[in-house]
Amino acid sequence: MSEPVTNFDTTEMAAALSGAGSDAGSNAGSDAGSDAKPVVVEPPPTVPIEGAADRAREHGFVAPVAYDYDTYNVNTKEEREAATAEGRYIEPGWAATAARYEWDDDFGDVGPADTKLEEDLFLHENVMRKGNAFSVLEYKIHQEGPIQIAPVRRFEDAGLHPVMLDNVTRLCQYDMTTPIQAYVIPAVLQGHDVVGVAQTGSGKTAAYLIPILSRLMGKAKKLAAPRPNLRAYNPDTDRVRAEPLVLVICPARELAAQIFDEARRLCYRTQLRPCVIYGGGPPVHQRMELEKGCDVLIATPGRLCDFMDKPALLSLNRIKYTVIDEADEMLDDDWETELKKILNGGDNNEDADHAYLMFSATFPKEARALARQYLAEDYIRVRVGRAGSTHNNICQKIIWVEDSAKDKALHDLLFSMPPGRSIIFVNSKRKADLVDDFLFNRGLPSTSIHSDRTQREREDALRAFKSGSAPILVATGVTARGLDVKNVMHVINYDLPSTQYGGIREYVHRIGRTARIGNEGLATSFYNERNEDLAEDLVKILMERQQEVPDFLQDIAPAEGEPLDFDDDTDHEEEAAAAAFNNPGAGASDAGDGGFQPAETTGQADDGADSW
Repeated sequence: MSEPVTNFDTTEMAAALSGAGSDAGSNAGSDAGSDAKPVVVEPPPTVPIEGAADRAREHGFVAPVAYDYDTYNVNTKEEREAATAEGRYIEPGWAATAARYEWDDDFGDVGPADTKLEEDLFLHENVMRKGNAFSVLEYKIHQEGPIQIAPVRRFEDAGLHPVMLDNVTRLCQYDMTTPIQAYVIPAVLQGHDVVGVAQTGSGKTAAYLIPILSRLMGKAKKLAAPRPNLRAYNPDTDRVRAEPLVLVICPARELAAQIFDEARRLCYRTQLRPCVIYGGGPPVHQRMELEKGCDVLIATPGRLCDFMDKPALLSLNRIKYTVIDEADEMLDDDWETELKKILNGGDNNEDADHAYLMFSATFPKEARALARQYLAEDYIRVRVGRAGSTHNNICQKIIWVEDSAKDKALHDLLFSMPPGRSIIFVNSKRKADLVDDFLFNRGLPSTSIHSDRTQREREDALRAFKSGSAPILVATGVTARGLDVKNVMHVINYDLPSTQYGGIREYVHRIGRTARIGNEGLATSFYNERNEDLAEDLVKILMERQQEVPDFLQDIAPAEGEPLDFDDDTDHEEEAAAAAFNNPGAGASDAGDGGFQPAETTGQADDGADSW
């Protein structure tokens, strides 16, 4: 059997991209690989099931593991006990109940190391690591506000709490800041409200968690609510009301779990206790964790509103920081009513010491209105690159494939590259199931995730994808939003998103699942006449990053030398007025006098672009 997929690192990925990326399209079946519009083959091309599994093993794919649906038919206590006795029942490992550092009042200022937990949090093979391809990235940093923030290149120069610095540098192995972190970390440490706009996969989560938690670490004993000593915890007598100091709101369950994982790492050996609540999972487990005490709460809006209606369980009157992550997606998904309830309702802390932060890949009108309503007038806004853009570490390929040939093209495409983690995006829940069945029946280790799956099925699917037992994930765009998984080599748009459902912005979110924090990746998209509404924006995205424009899209490409005009819903007039108000006589400015330059790189960025 081949080596596990989890060993596929960025060096191998770079070799695969150079060797296979250029002909990934040409090897994807005779009906899918040409840049010219093909003649539709009748009948549609098929992939025989007979012998397919043997071919998959020969190519190096691990064997697929059948899903045991019997475990989901266990509903009552009696059924669970019977299934356990027969060895048919496995207690689900919910994201909300994941192990975290539990504080003891006898620890003093810093807790001792927990070797087993340290292994799980920092040394696990699936923990995301920074890649070695930052040098090809260029960013133009644009900031607005009453002061210009001096960027921090090294975490050691940021003035972080000693425990946070140790967690970040020694344990997380973050050796330098990403562009968004370089500006947001000092802005938060200086006490500003912040809006951060940066490409997906640029390190936004750490950009806000690191400075917020660092500021609270020295004040936790003074600010945090009383809570029990968990080493002798009795849930009948010791449970307390959760009164968090930090609230992070995000639109997707899987994203909430990821932010929680990062918070678990950054809170290690401190008194700060993170919790996560999200829809779909059993409320009882999440409630039990809150009752042990909570300082950092990560939540999806629906479940948060439910728990806010239980004042004996949760109070927001101690909140010092509210973070709205993926703000553009939050508003797109019609969470506006819930957001208003969260930000205005209940016993939310309305004192001047309550800071607000918003983070997003784009900054549309609705998000700007939200910022004006809740953030201080002198908030700092940092934008890395063009709002809604992608970056050069993603090799983008567009292939003409008729709908009837997509299954064959997908199968051939997967075999045109080394086995590695791949995410396949489709536009409907039914299509996700059909594509997953197609691949699984041909011996490929696939799984799927969409909103009709139960929460346990979704978490099990992600666990299998991360571990490498099912390295091919078929997903709808909504459920995979914000996914941050190590070594995702290839993103495949089996269906391109229509302009009615996110359009080019959804495309950018999808391909951003690969090539994260300095790694490299490939994004291949199947295109045909159904996607003509996306064509103009798609071509401009390709040209912006000097990617190949296929022959069948050349006729709509802007002429050489003609500026690329992006309709990214950025109101330049409003931006200029806000900049003039916030910084009289200066307006908005491009950061730096020669561009953002990390300490260990050489050379000079051109024309104010920040090179990485």
